[in-house]
Amino acid sequence: MIIRGRARKFGDNIDTDTITSGSLLHLATEELAQHAFEPIAPDFAKSVREGDIIIGGNNFGCGSSREQATAVVKQLGIRYVVAESMARIYMRNCVALGLYPVISKGVSGLFAEGNEIEIDFEKGEVRNPKTGEKAAFEPLSGGSLEIVNAGGILATLKKRMGK
Repeated sequence: MIIRGRARKFGDNIDTDTITSGSLLHLATEELAQHAFEPIAPDFAKSVREGDIIIGGNNFGCGSSREQATAVVKQLGIRYVVAESMARIYMRNCVALGLYPVISKGVSGLFAEGNEIEIDFEKGEVRNPKTGEKAAFEPLSGGSLEIVNAGGILATLKKRMGK
């Protein structure tokens, strides 16, 4: 399976407070999503499109364990977060909410904001079709893949319980 989308690029050490400000956590997810990445990309929520793919540098999603930092990304129509490295708790939140985390060394240097990106799950490659450059990754498997494919942990549990 190959997924294509538009790259939305961020740098290193993007923390959860940058994704969702702690001062706004009282808002519902739908409203909170309108402020996603506001400190570094004030127009992000207005410009994001269903199917965009986040490209991050090292340590994406560091900071607190707030699930809202993942929930707003999903709310905005993003289903894949590709990064050089990702905070473990952010990666776990991605899986739990049905987002596919892709860890790929060297990937952030392959894309500029707005470039087309291809994720080839069979080959385990992230590609820039314009330049032909690519970076490898290890696709999810086992329980993590089952959870992401089901749409998150709640959907997985409902499926297992026959509901």
